Amino acid sequence: MYNTKKFSIPELKGISKRSVEEHIKLYEGYVKNTNIILESLMSSSSDSYATSEMQRRLSFEFNGMRNHEYYFSSLEDGPVELEEEAELRHALKKQWGSFDAWKEQFVQLAKTRGVGWAVLSYDPHVKKLIHGWVDEQHIGHLLHLAPVLMLDMWEHSYVHDYHPSGKANYIDDFFANLNWSVIDGHFESARL
Repeated sequence: MYNTKKFSIPELKGISKRSVEEHIKLYEGYVKNTNIILESLMSSSSDSYATSEMQRRLSFEFNGMRNHEYYFSSLEDGPVELEEEAELRHALKKQWGSFDAWKEQFVQLAKTRGVGWAVLSYDPHVKKLIHGWVDEQHIGHLLHLAPVLMLDMWEHSYVHDYHPSGKANYIDDFFANLNWSVIDGHFESARL
């Protein structure tokens, strides 16, 4: 079974401690529900409809758990800039021309209308980074790609501090709070 991870998230620019605490409670619910579903699926059941519905629901709960683990880990220990010599910076520059050009495209993705996640992933088959939008938690994940950066764009992640019209400010503050050494670590792990 899966354990709830603990995150060392300091005071953040723009994103309140209360928002982080409530958001982590949501993450804990995904972990709990993932475990409940997995336990239920392991027990014998003659109700094939209930079993198939639990199996379908597993992808939502499981991906909600994992998406949030990437999200919260990128905010741990306070903001750290992406070093000039970091492999991720070189890869972003190679593909998009500059860090700023990459960021501009990623921010546009994050502003997608609807609930979901803006994701920067690594495709080990072609050794390139790729953007993707994941509806809800589980619809649109690109297969065999490793997440590098995940930005939660469900309203629960920003509405308390920014209100629905403050999406752009939330995105700016998310970037201001990122620990790029963690994100560069995700990139390194993805390339293994």
